[in-house]
Amino acid sequence: MRFINRHPGRGGRLLLALLPLILLAIAYAVGSASRLAENPDDKLLPSVSQMAEAVQRMAFEEDPRTGEVLLWSDTLASLQRLGLGLGVAALAGLGLGTAAGAFPLLRASLSPLMALASMVPPLAILPILFIVFGLDELSKVMLIVIGITPILARDLEQRARELPPELLIKAQTLGANSWTTVLRVILPPLIARLLVSLRLMLGSAWLFLISAEAISSTAGLGYRIFLVRRYLSMDVILPYVVWITLLAWLMDWGLRWLHRRAFPWAD
Repeated sequence: MRFINRHPGRGGRLLLALLPLILLAIAYAVGSASRLAENPDDKLLPSVSQMAEAVQRMAFEEDPRTGEVLLWSDTLASLQRLGLGLGVAALAGLGLGTAAGAFPLLRASLSPLMALASMVPPLAILPILFIVFGLDELSKVMLIVIGITPILARDLEQRARELPPELLIKAQTLGANSWTTVLRVILPPLIARLLVSLRLMLGSAWLFLISAEAISSTAGLGYRIFLVRRYLSMDVILPYVVWITLLAWLMDWGLRWLHRRAFPWAD
């Protein structure tokens, strides 16, 4: 059998998925042990026990200054910002993408505008957002919205334009007006595509959030990482990075589960 036609079984798929993580963990353990053997005070590659102590301190003990458990308060602050930003971006992207994809007259204006907006580096306009929206929560949410809405909208527009014209013609032949055609024929596949697009944009959304929190915030996962970096506290930074990765993976899994349950015909 040719290699291109070989597929792993269930157990083999799990093993192949875990293999890179296992190799990475082994490489880290070897590197950490080597550096700590040369210099026990080395902070670049902390040992597993040092990171476990940091997790215990950050996740299970109250901070003497604020009285909060820092990991959970940071997580709550970041997830609130991220959830609001993704929600607004999803609604705006769906609206713009549907309008541009379904109505040629609107497409003539919206499509070039969305293409231009998607080319603007969101982090480059972060100072403008701080000036316009202030240093509080709104600027952080708006960075996520501005960063991913144009890309979502363009993707949904393209999906709408890929729908077979026969479907639209049949719907109108059966008496559907423009809005009925949009609601019954165009919108369902676009909502299914929206969930896929959100999964693909999760990494960018987290990047914008961490960047905004690092510059101006008093709580949040990004704020905590950039706060402790001045002390070279890799025993805190690395667990926080792993925690962010786990949260992003859980969000991706949740969107994938919702897509399968709500739109089984789109798989």
